[in-house]
Amino acid sequence: MIVIEHNSDFNFTDIRAIAEEVWPKTYGTILSKQQLEYMMNMMYSVASLQTQANEKQHHFILAKENDVTVGFASYEYDCNGTNKTKIHKIYILSNQQGKGIGKLLLDYIANEAQKYNNKALFLNVNKYNPAQHFYKKLGFEITKEEVIDIGQGYVMDDYVMEKTIN
Repeated sequence: MIVIEHNSDFNFTDIRAIAEEVWPKTYGTILSKQQLEYMMNMMYSVASLQTQANEKQHHFILAKENDVTVGFASYEYDCNGTNKTKIHKIYILSNQQGKGIGKLLLDYIANEAQKYNNKALFLNVNKYNPAQHFYKKLGFEITKEEVIDIGQGYVMDDYVMEKTIN
């Protein structure tokens, strides 16, 4: 049985391990090795994750099966004053994908967002990431395209996807 719990590890050990396993498989054919390394350091260093949690108010949750972390997500209520919750990250170990864990994480976030009277969930997904089909299956729709400069000459070329919640 999958249990969702809040991350309490200030070194983000499980989150970093999952990102290190999943990111090369997800983005290895989409991004250059240099951009992949740059983004991993930019988003998943301990200092960066601590800043996201402590200063940017990102909430990190873990999906665990038999006390083993198999996935994680992070989200932010009322992102930029929009009354919408932004899902910043959601990743599942490769050998655990397709088991409904991603849906459990998204459902958990939707339930939490409703407690804060947020009216929708939204996220960015790389235009070439097959995960966009997973999001569409769960009711997310593409609302716009976005190219975000992330420094060092790199950009994120994304779709913004959104789902209304009741």
